[in-house]
Parts: sequence; structure tokens; C-alpha cells
Amino acid sequence: MARRVALLQSCPIVGDIGGNAEMILQMTKIAKKQGASLAVSTELIISGYPPRDLLLQDDFVVACNDKSLSLDCEIPVLIGSPVPPLDERSLPGNGVIRAGESPREVTRKQLLPTYDVFDEARYFEADERPGIARTIGGLNLGVTICEDAWQHCGATPNDYDSDPISQIVEWGRQGVSLDATVNLSASPYHSDKVNIRLQVARSAAKSLGHPFLLANQVGGNDDLLFDGRSIVAWPNGQAILAPGWSEGVLIVDLDEINSCTWIGEGELQILDVNQESEVPDDDLLDAIVIGLADYCKKSGISSIVLGLSGGIDSALAACVAASAVGAENVTGISMPSRHSSQHSIDDARSTAHNLGINFEIIPIEELHKTAETSLDEILSVGHPVAAENLQARLRGMIVMAFANANGAMAIATGNKSELGQGYCTLYGDMAGGYAPLGDLYKMEVYALAKAFNNRFGKDVVNNSTLTKPPSAELAPDQKDEDSLPPYPILDDILRLHIEEGLDATGITNRGYDLVTVNEVLTRLASNEHKRWQMPPAPRVSKRAFGQGWRQPLAARHDWRNFLSE
Repeated sequence: MARRVALLQSCPIVGDIGGNAEMILQMTKIAKKQGASLAVSTELIISGYPPRDLLLQDDFVVACNDKSLSLDCEIPVLIGSPVPPLDERSLPGNGVIRAGESPREVTRKQLLPTYDVFDEARYFEADERPGIARTIGGLNLGVTICEDAWQHCGATPNDYDSDPISQIVEWGRQGVSLDATVNLSASPYHSDKVNIRLQVARSAAKSLGHPFLLANQVGGNDDLLFDGRSIVAWPNGQAILAPGWSEGVLIVDLDEINSCTWIGEGELQILDVNQESEVPDDDLLDAIVIGLADYCKKSGISSIVLGLSGGIDSALAACVAASAVGAENVTGISMPSRHSSQHSIDDARSTAHNLGINFEIIPIEELHKTAETSLDEILSVGHPVAAENLQARLRGMIVMAFANANGAMAIATGNKSELGQGYCTLYGDMAGGYAPLGDLYKMEVYALAKAFNNRFGKDVVNNSTLTKPPSAELAPDQKDEDSLPPYPILDDILRLHIEEGLDATGITNRGYDLVTVNEVLTRLASNEHKRWQMPPAPRVSKRAFGQGWRQPLAARHDWRNFLSE
């Protein structure tokens, strides 16, 4: 009899215990039809991941645990679920429950990450050892949960006291015979993550001497994205990856290397020994589309409105919105002022027409005059930027009024470079419920606009939008480079600091001028208050503004001046 295990690559909704349970049942039926004797879910599938402070509510943990234990599955399923505390002084556990025949708790997560976007020690009590699941199909499995497998190959920045993979290896030395080790995972996406995850799986399989199966979540939840790409790794280094950005069931035949079946959209990647995954060129494009699409779907949002300025950022944001919720459900609003060029209006209209989204032109000149008259005394003695920002705030008011009146969600169109320099207006262009470009540097915005043109097979974003100098058009002949370094330089300085962790000295050692570096880093620090108020943005880089970026607000940064002495 074939020994087949099904990995359920799923997209749960946080808090939807009943819906997530039904999803497990339906995927398990598929697994049974394909001859699987056991199914393995993703981490915390029953609660949805990440459930955040819902885990602080005892009733929520109990409801998840009870639902998992009561699922009437056609074959045994290992379900990721919060499990109740062991005693009244403990926190809940991040656990695995065997559902189906002989339901019971199997194990709890040992290694609780507290870096980057993770804060699991806030919610969970760590366990001391991984578990073994003995199934009806005669399979004996080592069971780990996400981070439990990362310590073994040194892929985690945390230094834990234990190594669950090594513990399972030791069980084997003591005579415990295992057919495979499985890992229930919710491993967030970033652009370098796929091959790191593959390294984790291969390292575990090599040490264990048997197949290592990792079931990973897919889809977007708030600002986190999950790319799927569940993994099967064999001890000799061969591996199979499920498709990215697609729900499905991966059937693994433990008796035959590289014998897997995928039930879902996309194709499996079969990798030879030491071969890395080939990540598609448009992977980043898929990531930001799915981030917005799932945010809308899981929040009950069906339509989107945005300011369409004729610039590259709003053009790309419109492409993402149209792909996420359908062009017919997107409205772009052009709001020209006295400083707006005709080509900006024309470019906005061109993008809307090429995408097939709804398009409105609402000039702000009369509103602008009225506001200037009413605020004349204030604006005449204040900083010139106050008068400029008035236009952005009028546009934000119009976009939000349209959103409220039509039951739509406004999206902000700013990118990571602008947000990193405070080149954005509170209650103006930052207004919205989501910022799809918030973790994309400016030059990535240009690259993805071109990628969208390739995907659509036509110039949805026209050449004028792609080639004209970036400008907020809040003053006569204004250009971004009047006050910022050229974007290729700015992007690299920000990336080296935010993602690589280099300080001013380290960045200048890469060839950048110290004065420019200090100006960029000072603007970054002094505009932190804006980023605390930005909408959620899908995380696609190694370090994004949001959960993984924790900077002080009430702080002084003049210490940077000492670096130039």
C-alpha cells in the first residue's frame, strides 16, 4: 500500500473558525481521493494566522481547540491550532491537533520567534519537545511547527536553547523509526525567502535521514503575505516545491523520490540536488496584487477608489487595484490644481482608459481658492509647505468623500522611498485603508509598471508616465529631485540602512557621500510620526515599515552630526 501524505496549502481567514474548518474538510476530501492516508495543515490554520491579540481571549483559544478536536475528517489530519494553557499560570500553546479518528493533541511549538514581525512569546508558552503522530495509515511522523525547523541550519536570528530537528534525530538513534517529519508552517514572504526556506527543509531532511514535508500558508493577512510553495525535501537534497500564490493539495508519495501530485493551479518545481528555486520575474507583482485582493476579500471590501494623478505611483496602484478587485470596481479620480500639467491629466485618463476602470475629473481650484482665503492669515506667516500641503489634503478629502459615499475603500499610493523621507502628506495622499506600494522602492515601482504592461500585453502605463520626472506638482515646475537625491541613489541608501542594517559609516564605505547619507537618514528618522499613521502595506522586503520596524517618535537625532567631525 502506497504511503501518501497530503499537504494542505491553504489561505485561512483570521477568526473565521467555522469557515477555516470547512476548508480543511473540503481539502481533506481531495486528499482522500488521491489516496492519502494522512493530511497536514498549515500553522494555526483553524484560527487563521496571525491571530494576534485574539489569542489573549480565552474563549477564542477554547473555541479553536474544541473545533479542531471535533472535526469529522475522512482521514486523520494534523491541524494547527491554539491549545489551552497547561495550567492557570501558563499561556496557551501553539499546537498540533490530530483530528478524525482518535482525536488528541499531538505537540506544541518549541521555538517561539521574537524578531522581525514575530512576537510569539507574548502569546504562547514554549513546549520542551516535539511530538510523534501515529496514524491509522501506519505512518509514524516527527511533528514540528514552523520555527522549530529553522534553528537546525542556522536560518533564524534567535539563539534557542534547543533544536527540535536534532531531538528527532536523537530519537532515531534510540530506535524510534519514523517515516517522515512534517512541519506546519506560516512562513511570511519576502523577496529572498523562498530559497532560505528550501535550505531549511533540505538541512532537516539530510540530518533526519528521511523526507521532510513543510506545509506553508498562502495568501495575505493584513500586512503579511504568505507565498505557499510548500516543500518536500529528501535526504539526498532533491526537493519539490508547490506553486506560489495558489491554494491546493500536494500529495507526497513517501516511497518514491520526486513522486508528487499537485491539485490546484500552477505547476510543481522539481529541483535536483542543490538546485535553487527559480522565482518568476513577476513574483513581486503577484505578491502585491494578492496582498490587496485578500485584504479586500477577507474584510468584505468590494470596490476601491484612488487619486489618479498621472504619475507612476498612482498608475501602478490603479493596475494593482484593477487586478485585485476587477477594473469595474475601481474608480480613479483626477484632481487637477493650478499647478497640474495637461499631460498629467492626459496620462491619468490614459491609464484609466487602458485599464477599463471608472474615471472622474474633479478640479480642486475653487476649493483651493476658498481654503486659501479662509486660511490666508495662517498661511501667510507659516512655512511654504503648509500652502502646498493644502492641495494634497483637499484631494484626500475628495477621495475619502467618494469612498464614504460609495461604500468603497480608498487606497494610498505612496511608495517606500517617499514614506522613508516623509515625502507624503498626512491626511492628504496618505489617506486610505491600504497602501499597496508601501514596501516598494521608487525604482521597483517603475519596474513593476513595466511588468504590468508585459502582463496585459499593452502599454497600460503609457510612455509619458514612465519617463517624465517625478513631481508632486504642488508648486510651479516642482520636481522630486529638487529636495531629494536621485531615486536610484536614495533607494540604495534606504535599502542598505533599513534592510541590511548598515549605519552611516557602513553606507559611506559603499561609496556614498557622507553628507547625503546623513541627510537621508535624518529625514528618515524625523518623519517616523508619519509612518506610525500610514495604512497597512503588504510586506515584500526583508524589512518593511510596520511590525518589523520599531523606531521611537519622541527622540532627537542630532547625534548624527558627530559623524561628520
